[in-house]
Amino acid sequence: MRAIASFLVWVAWQLLVILWTPVVGIALLLTGWWDRPRWIAGRVFRFGARLLVALNPFWKVRVVGRVPQRGSHPFIAVANHESLADIVLIGSLPWDMKWLSKASIFRVPFLGQMMRMAGDVGVERGSASSRGASYGALRRWVRRGASIMIFPEGTRSRTSEMLPFRSGAFRLAIETGAPILPMAVHGTRTAIRKGSMKFGNADVVVRILDPVPTAGLGPDDLDELQSAVRRDIKDARAALNRDYGTASDAGATAS
Repeated sequence: MRAIASFLVWVAWQLLVILWTPVVGIALLLTGWWDRPRWIAGRVFRFGARLLVALNPFWKVRVVGRVPQRGSHPFIAVANHESLADIVLIGSLPWDMKWLSKASIFRVPFLGQMMRMAGDVGVERGSASSRGASYGALRRWVRRGASIMIFPEGTRSRTSEMLPFRSGAFRLAIETGAPILPMAVHGTRTAIRKGSMKFGNADVVVRILDPVPTAGLGPDDLDELQSAVRRDIKDARAALNRDYGTASDAGATAS
């Protein structure tokens, strides 16, 4: 039954992505000429992610903490990365951020077009020139007043332990003076198992931590900032595990 339900959800998702693409295009056409951070086009695109979550009977998402409001200072959001589903689940949160994503995702029909229209930035792994170009694009978005979303681990962790953080998000925050917004994500590991198309049960909790200011920091503060934010997310994840429990492999893969 889970395999059949998962197949039906995938079909519904594909139809929604196709139908939602012109909606995002119309939003950009009507507002892009004056909405420099593309906040409206981005919000329309992210609302599509909320619809994807709503169409999935196996997933639910809760947010704990203070939700950023429109017009607040641009920030650099960072979160732990446990699943392919993180993109949809975190993307469904009720505010807009420009995402740094693998360039391969932009080649997915319709989805890639929407990501470009929303202002997301692609990067080719292993390419120094691509990293430089994407970094420059992110700085331009921050100067326009847009917030950024980056997974500092760079890729999904294969275990329950976080991978080491890369420095790009923190360097961007220091150079632009934007605060870091740490987020601890719990429960996505079981949402989509690696190597499987079946959806698992996922009771996802996103805890928004206090922003970390970067005004006045310089290159010498990079390592300390990076370590402090990683420690805060690690501690918050441990607290979420205590409060909400760890996901059950059996429950996630039951048919």
